Amino acid sequence: MSGPGGYAGKNAVVIGGTHGMGRGVVDALLNGGARTLLTGYDERNIESVRGTLGAAVHAVRSDIASPADIDALGDLVEAEFGTVDLLLVNAGVASIETLEEVTEASYDRTFDVNTKGAFFTVQRLAPLVADGGAIVFSTSVANSMGYPGMSAYSGAKAAVASFARSFAAELLPRNIRVYAVSGGYIDTPTMAVASWTDAERAAFKKEGDATTPMRRHGTVEEFAAAVLFLAFEATFTTGIEFPVDGGLGQGIMAGT
Repeated sequence: MSGPGGYAGKNAVVIGGTHGMGRGVVDALLNGGARTLLTGYDERNIESVRGTLGAAVHAVRSDIASPADIDALGDLVEAEFGTVDLLLVNAGVASIETLEEVTEASYDRTFDVNTKGAFFTVQRLAPLVADGGAIVFSTSVANSMGYPGMSAYSGAKAAVASFARSFAAELLPRNIRVYAVSGGYIDTPTMAVASWTDAERAAFKKEGDATTPMRRHGTVEEFAAAVLFLAFEATFTTGIEFPVDGGLGQGIMAGT
C-alpha cells in the first residue's frame, strides 16, 4: 500500500465507505493523499464520518438500490472530480435465511443492492473513470463455497464477479481495468450481517477463526491493501477475482 502522498492527484469514489472494509479503503486513500468521495445508506453513519474526517472527504448519503440516487451521484461526482481514477463498489447487504425462509421481498432486496445496484452504478460512473483507471467490486468467499442460509447472497455476489469479467472486456479500449476482491472472514463491526446480535456475531467470528486456514480473521487494512494494489499497481492484470480470505476459498487444508 502506498504511503503518505502516494495517491496525490488521484480521485477515488468508494460506494459503501462509511464503515468496515470500505472505510478501510477510504482511510488508506486519504493517507495517500487521494481526493475521495464516499457514499453510505445510513445518514447516521454519514454524519459520523463527517464528524471524524471533516473536509478531508466528501461524504454523501446515497442508496445504491435507487436509480435516482445513482444518477444524482453521477452528477455530483462529475461536478466535484470530473474524472475518477478508482471506483470501488463495496455496498452490500446480507441476511442469513434458509431456502425455506427466503421471501420474494428479501430476495429482491438482496439482488437490488448487491447486484442491480452494482451494475447500474458502474453503468452511470464508468464514463467518468479516467482512461487507465480501475473499477473494483467487493464480492465474497461465499461466491464459490456453499454456506447454509446464504444462497441468495452468494448468488448475488457471484453475479458481480461475472460483471467484473464482462466489464473488463468491454472497457479494454479505454484501458480501464476491472476487478473483484473476494473477502473471507474480515473483522468489521457488523461482520456483514447488521441484524445479528453480539452473541451471534461472536459465534460467527469463532467459526471463522476455526475454518480459515490461516486461523484468523483478516483486517480491513489487509482488504484495503488488496484493493489499492489492484487499482494502482497491477497494471497488466484485469478481469480477475482476487481472494483476501486467508486461504479459505482455495482448497488449502488448515494445519492442526
